[in-house]
Amino acid sequence: MPLFVEGRRVQLPQSVSEIVRAHPSLEERAKLLRGQSVQLVGPKGLLYVQQRELAVTSPKDGNGATCMTHCDGSDTKTEVPLIMNSLKSLSNPTQNGRLEVHLVGGFNDDRQLSQKLTNQLLNEFDRQEDDIHLMTFCVTELNDREENENHFPVVYGIAVNIKTAEIFRASFPERGPEEELRSARSLTGGPMINIYDAKTEQLHFGPYFWRPFPRVDFWLQQDDKQLLEQFSTSPLAEPPHFVRHIRSTLMFLKKYPFPDDSLFPGNRALLYKKNEGGLWEKISSPGS
Repeated sequence: MPLFVEGRRVQLPQSVSEIVRAHPSLEERAKLLRGQSVQLVGPKGLLYVQQRELAVTSPKDGNGATCMTHCDGSDTKTEVPLIMNSLKSLSNPTQNGRLEVHLVGGFNDDRQLSQKLTNQLLNEFDRQEDDIHLMTFCVTELNDREENENHFPVVYGIAVNIKTAEIFRASFPERGPEEELRSARSLTGGPMINIYDAKTEQLHFGPYFWRPFPRVDFWLQQDDKQLLEQFSTSPLAEPPHFVRHIRSTLMFLKKYPFPDDSLFPGNRALLYKKNEGGLWEKISSPGS
């Protein structure tokens, strides 16, 4: 079934500018999002989603479900059905409202990678069996600013309030738990995975497997500029924490060339549940 904006079908393939011309309300919504001030979020009450992760949850009243994910173009054809199935496992859109999608990210990068990923996502959502309503479309040129002839994204991070379904610009001082472990999995080529069980209200990580990262000692000897140029698709546009994040992930991969019992005792997943203060706390795995 097709992709819709305000009840009208989105005709594909089309460029972002063509879609916006046909559905001008999308540009207005993108402008509103870009104009927001950035809110600091967490760590209390935060479920942070890293690259190639998704999490689905719903308010305690069961009124609707929300899926947050970070797609990077590694395997969009597989990722979109995974997103849809994960969401539908928690809610039935045929009985409770409809499926809505909010696409945010990318900019006018030199290599047009953002445009490519946007097109992939639109095409895959359009191929799904359910009607899907495109609500927010703050992508590529709609999320772009220019400075000294260089292009940058406007919105770097977003959050969603699952009780109100409000989407807003956000930054995250803490990106845990297990930030380095999760980053190591994606940097070594791990696919999109669901990290959260809404029924038990637990985060679960692993057990994962990866092979030793090629030339890890060489990369750790390089300066920040080299790491930025080699590990980013858009070096000029990365947020300030990017290189620090890559370096700490490489150090983690040097320490753990193969994930073993020291990372996953008894070859079991690491489980986290929120404590009364709204912070993630490690809990014992069943049978451990």
